[in-house]
Amino acid sequence: MIGRLNHVAIAVPDLEAAAEQYRTTLGANVGAPQDEPDHGVTVVFIELPKTQIELLYPLGDDSPINGFLAKNPSGGIHHMCYEVDDILAARDQLKADGARVLGTGEPKIGAHGKPVLFLHPKDFNGCLIELEQV
Repeated sequence: MIGRLNHVAIAVPDLEAAAEQYRTTLGANVGAPQDEPDHGVTVVFIELPKTQIELLYPLGDDSPINGFLAKNPSGGIHHMCYEVDDILAARDQLKADGARVLGTGEPKIGAHGKPVLFLHPKDFNGCLIELEQV
């Protein structure tokens, strides 16, 4: 069902400092900050040869990242994103297998302009999973 690893998302307490660290210390190609109001985050993508790193920073007081950073003030890995060919078919199969889809269960448009869903971390060894239709 899942395909390529699309990205690993890291919640950060200082987006500018984290992006600069990837740019200068690690020599990575770092994109511009991108607000995603539907998800309550500002993101920066770090381009790697076969995948990406997504830096997440809270956008507003209601951001889901605020709670994560309260528990992890230095930041940390927030989720893994895998590609799927058909997000609705993947959702239906996962639900039939007992996995919990977060939110309403309907895909939202993600930072890449494609439909995404999130799966409950308790169903996947403590890791929040994002699925993105390609």
